[in-house]
Amino acid sequence: MTAAFMDLVDVTIVNIAIPSIQKDAGASFSQIQWITAGYALAFAAGLITGGRLGDIHGRKRLFLVGIGGFTLASALCGFAVGPEMLVASRILQGGMAAMMVPQVLSIVHATFPARERGKVFGLFGAIVGLGAVSGPLLGALLTQWNLFGLQWRPIFLINLPVGIAALLLGRRFITESKAPRALKLDLVGVALVTLGLLMLLYPLTRGRELGWPLWGYGSMAGALVVFAALVAYERRKAARDGSPLVELSLFRVKSFAAGIAVQTVFGVALGVFFLVWTLYMQIGLGWSPLRAGLTGVPFSIAVSAAAGLSVQQLVPRFGRKVLQAGALLMVAGVLLYLAASDRYGPHIAPWQMALPLVVMGLGMGLIVAPLTDAVLSQVPREHAGSASGLINTVQQMGNALGLGLVSVVFFGTIGDRLTPAQVGPAFVHAFQHALLWVAAVLGVIFVLMAALPARPAQHVEGAEQEQPEPGAGAGSGAESAPRAAEREPEPVG
Repeated sequence: MTAAFMDLVDVTIVNIAIPSIQKDAGASFSQIQWITAGYALAFAAGLITGGRLGDIHGRKRLFLVGIGGFTLASALCGFAVGPEMLVASRILQGGMAAMMVPQVLSIVHATFPARERGKVFGLFGAIVGLGAVSGPLLGALLTQWNLFGLQWRPIFLINLPVGIAALLLGRRFITESKAPRALKLDLVGVALVTLGLLMLLYPLTRGRELGWPLWGYGSMAGALVVFAALVAYERRKAARDGSPLVELSLFRVKSFAAGIAVQTVFGVALGVFFLVWTLYMQIGLGWSPLRAGLTGVPFSIAVSAAAGLSVQQLVPRFGRKVLQAGALLMVAGVLLYLAASDRYGPHIAPWQMALPLVVMGLGMGLIVAPLTDAVLSQVPREHAGSASGLINTVQQMGNALGLGLVSVVFFGTIGDRLTPAQVGPAFVHAFQHALLWVAAVLGVIFVLMAALPARPAQHVEGAEQEQPEPGAGAGSGAESAPRAAEREPEPVG
């Protein structure tokens, strides 16, 4: 739980400090994008491989390697001497998070019998809510306080004591476990995914600065060729040894294919919104990090409240309609925000943003909590692990793509040579332009959700099959759920 909290806080804590990093470190706007997108890209590219390495070499071992590396990368971020080193350290941090995070739920599955996992997942949801609320606020406080004259650096250095404590406690209390039949690594698949994303994202983030050169368009077109080669290679690898990076047969399940599309596009919308929102408040409106951080608290509380309500009460009764209502609420919140920003201009106050943010937060909470279960509900149980990893991967890829698109939808409307007096109005106008794009993307999500199952299954995986064994405790039920899944595969649909 500490590791999951660290990862979530590290994503949200950085956004609020981005303007301070840009000012203090002298980072360009494309470097700002890579500080966030580099983490998301490395995280996405390594997630499935990280989970598979845990299955092969031991989840506890990979968890400790990941959390140790994450802590070291955090120190490198905190002591970075320039924006280039910070970008490189963030990429390393994302790669280490990809080793650490997949082990969290795997360790839960291996440690607790199915009948006890519901309580653990409830705790996991509470930790996620706490991270969502505390991340931006903690980032704002640490940046505002300027501890020891370190400016933004404490947002990374705070991971050091937490990471060391998690490393020591994990080493003592976590029980080692491995998959009964671990698959092989697919390093070629990882290389193709990473290459394709880099060929797509690099021109997007640098294109505006470089005047949109011809090679940039060639690179983006080439990315499509790389992704086509990935599909062909994965198909051959599945036939050869049954251990592809991406299980292509999953896309024959209509709900899964639609859900992957929703997750990807949702990641794009969130990637765009959160970065431009921070730049709007702190550069466009000239607010302090603390004021900007406090402004986001109603949003975070609304997400947490709606997430708990949607899973426990609404989705069991209304199914897919809850997710669609969430998408419409988010569109309504974005349009309300656009209207408020246009009406009050640079003189808008935090309380005037509260209603749009609460509406957006309620919509997001209705989506994020039940979406994974809706996507997985018709997936055969023997592929549940691969499907879960793929869901997280595409959301991070979407997030990285959204961060790359900020160059187009936000910075693309800002002139190159602005006087100090022009900066604020230009950023406010760019924010409003970006909000129109976010609303359009959320509208696409609403349409895609029509292909999700009307009534997603609400269960803890393996609960129906697993019978408590005599004397089963925290460790003895470890492998029974995966084995039950192997014995009784469900037909597709």
